[in-house]
Amino acid sequence: MIVATWNVNSIRAREERLLAFLARHAPDVVCLQEIKVRQEEFPFETLAEAGYHAAVNGQKAYNGVAILTKDEPKEVKRGFGDGKEDSQARFLQAHVGATCFASVYVPNGGEVGSEKWSMKLEWLKRLRKWLDENMDPEKTLILAGDFNVAPEERDVENPDQWESSVLFHPDVREALADVVEWGLFDSLRIRNKEAGLYTWWDYRRLAFPRNDGLRIDHLYLSRPLVGRCAEAWIDREERKGGRPSDHAPVIAAIDV
Repeated sequence: MIVATWNVNSIRAREERLLAFLARHAPDVVCLQEIKVRQEEFPFETLAEAGYHAAVNGQKAYNGVAILTKDEPKEVKRGFGDGKEDSQARFLQAHVGATCFASVYVPNGGEVGSEKWSMKLEWLKRLRKWLDENMDPEKTLILAGDFNVAPEERDVENPDQWESSVLFHPDVREALADVVEWGLFDSLRIRNKEAGLYTWWDYRRLAFPRNDGLRIDHLYLSRPLVGRCAEAWIDREERKGGRPSDHAPVIAAIDV
């Protein structure tokens, strides 16, 4: 099974690139973030022609997540279902076979100390609570998306410049670590230990050519899938060419 996660930064702007990505990699499941359209505006028919079902939690102009699957998804749920109002579309889960997939788009956080920052930390707490109350670490789960957090120094080209930011602040790294502690494993780090592997580069200041990036997009596996993960990698090619997203996809090959 090939699984991918990608913040496309507008599916309207990136639709042709997405279709080319699907044709090139033939993934079985793709978790998308920042689709930036309502459900009724999502390109269901085009993706169906490419061989994919789509579960969508959309929102006009902002946010939005989706899960594309070759097999029809089951038990689709939007939001955490924790009784709290969600005005932003950032979480979606669906089952394919016995495996639960969740596509997440963690809030950016704005500036440290702001209301948006508090929302980001609270959102990560809600994610951990969802895991505690709904999931079993000994069953198959793939939690993937744009977490807007670089976990370690090796995940940031210039750690000193980013440590006070919302993407690499110690408090948000600790909040993500608490989510992972539930029983998740970073697919990319199972075999790739080196620094310099990034998934996001600012559009400005020639960040991508200089590889001045951060690894903030992650594809996490529950324990039963760890030994079955043959490889995982970042598709840097999707950050090249005309009108790319500022994120590159993360892809994993899992034996089933």
